[in-house]
Amino acid sequence: MTGAVTGAVAALAVAGLALTLVWLRRRYLVVTVEGESMLPAYRPGERVLVRRTPPGSVQAGQVVVLANTPPGGRSGEPHPSVSSRWIIKRVAAVPGDPIPRDTVPALRTAPGTRVPDGRLVVLGDNPDRSHDSRHAGYLAADRLFGVVLRKVG
Repeated sequence: MTGAVTGAVAALAVAGLALTLVWLRRRYLVVTVEGESMLPAYRPGERVLVRRTPPGSVQAGQVVVLANTPPGGRSGEPHPSVSSRWIIKRVAAVPGDPIPRDTVPALRTAPGTRVPDGRLVVLGDNPDRSHDSRHAGYLAADRLFGVVLRKVG
């Protein structure tokens, strides 16, 4: 009977480990930085740990990872100018924040005074090498995967 109990405990431990790994993979992601849009904070080739985060819980100043979907494109279909499925940017404004017209030329003539629901304003730290809200205006908040926690390795 001891062998059967040991086998059952081992099977439960393996199942528990498998469930934990599935949960971690759904909650966290490691992304490799591509391009120079986030220099000097993040360099090309560096890897960052990202925690899945609902759009309503991000704050201005946080670095986030978003799906790299072209306007009108399907989710997971990368923008043609970048090979990566993900882009990394810093949040400049969230819904309800004042529209940052001074730093985001594409929003200078946007209606209203506040960032609308379901939209984010994101900027790369390196403006000369970043395609972001300065050019594209608002980004859909549903493109958000999560918040960068730290560099990995």
